[in-house]
Amino acid sequence: MLKFYQKSLNDIDFLIKKLKDAIYSPVADVTVFGSVTREPVPFAQRQQGTPVEFKKGENWGKLWDCAWVNVCGTIPESVRNQHVVLHFDCGGESLIYDREGNPVRGLTNVDSTFETSLGLPGKTVWQLTPQNCPEGKVDLWLDLACNDLFGNLGSGTLDLAEIAICHDELRALYYDAWVLFDLLKSLDAETPRYRRLVVCLERALDLASGYSGTAIAAARQCLATELNKKGGDPTISVTGIGHAHIDLAWLWPLRETKRKGARTFATALDLLARYPDYHFGASQPQLFQWIKEDHPQLFERVKAQVNAGRFEIQGDMWVEPDMNVPSGESLVRQFIYGRQFWQQEFGKTTHMLWLPDVFGYNANLPQIMKKSGIDYFMTQKLSWNEHNKFPHHTFIWHGIDGTGVLTHMLPEENYNSPAAPRGIKFIEKNYQEAGVCDSALMLFGIGDGGGGPGPEHLERLQRIKDLNGISPVKQGKAIDFFHHIAEDQQYYPHYKGELYLEKHQGTLTTQAKNKFYNRKMENALRELEFAASRMYFYTQTPYPTDQLREIWQEVLLYQFHDILPGSSIKRVYDESVARYEILLAQVEQLTRHYLALFADYRAVPPGKTVAHNMTGFAREEWIALADGYRHVTLPAFGYTAVDDQPVSAIPAMIARNSALENDVIRVSFNEQGHISEIIDKQNGKAILRNGTLGNQLAVYDDICGNCWDIDITWRDRTPEFFTLTDVTSRQEGPQAIVEQHYRYGSSTLRQKISLKPGSKRITFETTVDWHENLKMLRTAFDLAILSDDVNCDIQFGKIRRSTLTSHVYDAAKFEICAHKWIDYSQRDYGVALLNDCKYGHYAKNGILDLNLLRSQNSPGVDADRGQHTFSYALFPHGGDEVEGQVNREAWLFNNPVRLEVSTGGTQSDSPVVASSFIHCDSPHVCVETIKKTEDSEGLAIRLYEFDGCHANAVITLDPHITHGRLCNLMEENGEPVAINAGNVVLSFTPFEIKTLVVNVK
Repeated sequence: MLKFYQKSLNDIDFLIKKLKDAIYSPVADVTVFGSVTREPVPFAQRQQGTPVEFKKGENWGKLWDCAWVNVCGTIPESVRNQHVVLHFDCGGESLIYDREGNPVRGLTNVDSTFETSLGLPGKTVWQLTPQNCPEGKVDLWLDLACNDLFGNLGSGTLDLAEIAICHDELRALYYDAWVLFDLLKSLDAETPRYRRLVVCLERALDLASGYSGTAIAAARQCLATELNKKGGDPTISVTGIGHAHIDLAWLWPLRETKRKGARTFATALDLLARYPDYHFGASQPQLFQWIKEDHPQLFERVKAQVNAGRFEIQGDMWVEPDMNVPSGESLVRQFIYGRQFWQQEFGKTTHMLWLPDVFGYNANLPQIMKKSGIDYFMTQKLSWNEHNKFPHHTFIWHGIDGTGVLTHMLPEENYNSPAAPRGIKFIEKNYQEAGVCDSALMLFGIGDGGGGPGPEHLERLQRIKDLNGISPVKQGKAIDFFHHIAEDQQYYPHYKGELYLEKHQGTLTTQAKNKFYNRKMENALRELEFAASRMYFYTQTPYPTDQLREIWQEVLLYQFHDILPGSSIKRVYDESVARYEILLAQVEQLTRHYLALFADYRAVPPGKTVAHNMTGFAREEWIALADGYRHVTLPAFGYTAVDDQPVSAIPAMIARNSALENDVIRVSFNEQGHISEIIDKQNGKAILRNGTLGNQLAVYDDICGNCWDIDITWRDRTPEFFTLTDVTSRQEGPQAIVEQHYRYGSSTLRQKISLKPGSKRITFETTVDWHENLKMLRTAFDLAILSDDVNCDIQFGKIRRSTLTSHVYDAAKFEICAHKWIDYSQRDYGVALLNDCKYGHYAKNGILDLNLLRSQNSPGVDADRGQHTFSYALFPHGGDEVEGQVNREAWLFNNPVRLEVSTGGTQSDSPVVASSFIHCDSPHVCVETIKKTEDSEGLAIRLYEFDGCHANAVITLDPHITHGRLCNLMEENGEPVAINAGNVVLSFTPFEIKTLVVNVK
């Protein structure tokens, strides 16, 4: 049986809900006329289309439909001196505009898939005043969206459209009672405070019976006794800031995010005017840029509140990107363009990295942060770990180079806080560092789909500022919170290495085309910047600053943490892949333009083929021309003219259906096309573990049911395999090739496996037409290597991970991220697996496994179905990954030699001599980027040490370069360096990133 007080709780809950239902009394209907369109149209075109009358209870559109409606009505004269409101719920989202076409307030449907325990998503009330309703006439324009916060249809009907009276004292009584009841449910039932609250609530709600003015006043006075009890001297204080974490795409297309942003910001400004204590914050300059473009007047109002200190800009990245897949240079550009926007528009930067909802954080991020001017990092996502609880909330996070950053993980473990007593109690119980840190940050409001806080959040906060039974809550800015906790950071714990999220590992693979294009765009942009920088340096040819900024910002947008990882709806990928294709073509055209100008500048005769090495590593390569093959030697970031005559003698190799062999390695295949043996002829070493097969093209049931996740048990399931249907072999110039054709289910796969003379790299050029459902395609190699660790390429460095499963923390890392390579090595020998666009790997107990494709349906229907082209390579080598120069091999694999035919109008009789624009003599240092500086007439050169050792490097530049400085990643705060005859000596600590800025003559 229920205890007595539990019966009382049921009664209190019922009476509070009854109070809420009585707050508003309808007094008049309104008419709603407008027109529906499939895509949004601007305010100026709102009356286009066929007029439609919207009626309550009737469906008005399909998912993603839009409409402009005119809401009209008359406030009865008898109530015009009272608090009158518009009640409006279109069954979707909407935005009220003023007569000049400026957004003034967002409204959100009540019927939403948002988790209502975190707060009610519906924002259906708009204040009707003499200013916006002169002479009692309601005449409003609203922009409607036929979707709920989370991309669902919701009701899709006009659910509310009426003029109502708000009973202010009754509303206040409701919030008084609600806050105390929520506090009550968070307390120990055996405490006196709990028992007093039960009695007080029962008595007050009984007094309120009938809802007369006298009764409501008596009830509020009764509750005031408990509401006014203060908390005393606090152990923990909470800083609350209103927030609306807005996913720039997820369960909705990008175009809807622009409208979500306007709705959210307009609502925030309205509430800032009504609640003096309220502070609101938002991140992502891309979102602000959209609002500036679409709603300049709204943007100016935002700027005014930023200047007033009420609206906080948060996070210095262009968007909140994925932190696993983008390259290190991409993350730098997120900071460059994000900080530029804040500085240009608001005259400030935030010094914070703001990533509440990202699927893990790479181990070099602390260094990238610090060298981008970031002092503080906020997240909460590691609270989602499935197997191990992350041990800290406030700590110093150290990256692979040792750099530390003050980090705060929200102790409420939620960026959609309801701003309720129960949330404060959770912080008190959950906060790991409560013994050394006296403050916690709380983000309250409706997020993900936008909207932010509503009046309910702010009414609660007014009542829990200093309420007995919970820690005090003050509203303020996140940066002030960080400044406060930084004072005691010497007492905080330290954590080193990646912040691995034990969830959402499928995001390393899903939506493979976006990951393919992201890698290609990163490489292409790097090549364009080098080609343009070289011409800018030699001839002062205008640098394409504006074009590069525009392209980079769009690429950075697609790196958002629900786009690049593969967790958005299908429309997002249809649209982004189409844009990627256009962007890549633009970059290629610009790069060819600058290479053509360079050939003319160097007086390369017309018709002559020029080979360009766009990497920082010298190389020898075989290249194919129409009349035969050439063998070229290219310096770092250099070029050479290709010989007119093809090579007459090409080394002979073995290419049979059952074997490939060159002078250093032999590969054997069984009748199913699987690799049965790989022998390093130089070392007399078998690469595969005895009795195992390599490259079996395994298809696993992928039963997790969504695009985010892979089950930790996936390897417990027996895979099926693609079946070999045809095989041919040939020597094609300097390549020995076995071409295999496979089929599985409704899918086909073609693979060209090749060797070149003198190389141990076995290349797998792959084309797949993939049409499976809830399947995962992987390839694996079980290696005869004894190592408890695997080294993985990450942003500006590498990370060593355990290959054991004997510890639960290691076992939980069953799918790991690596960029261009992953390597098993003993001290004397190793094997690397290279790739040109893949990121998800399994590396346990000697197995190197690469995740190639997944085919999930939620939220992206038919994810990865269709045609894919990608390459990977197995690279055995002597010594470990350092001695075997794995990083160099992976760079060359990802950046093939570029061939351009000169169209120059000038020519010289002198031969074209191979030449390098920049050279680094250290085998441990990579020249990553060469670009024009952002705010000066120099060149910025980004270098990093990638082997985890101390390194001294001589950087050889043009002898005309006489001045340089070492800057941070933002090209700021330079320290002069000595340059003699174009040479500069730099000393690197392990994994150190340096940015050298040099003059242009």
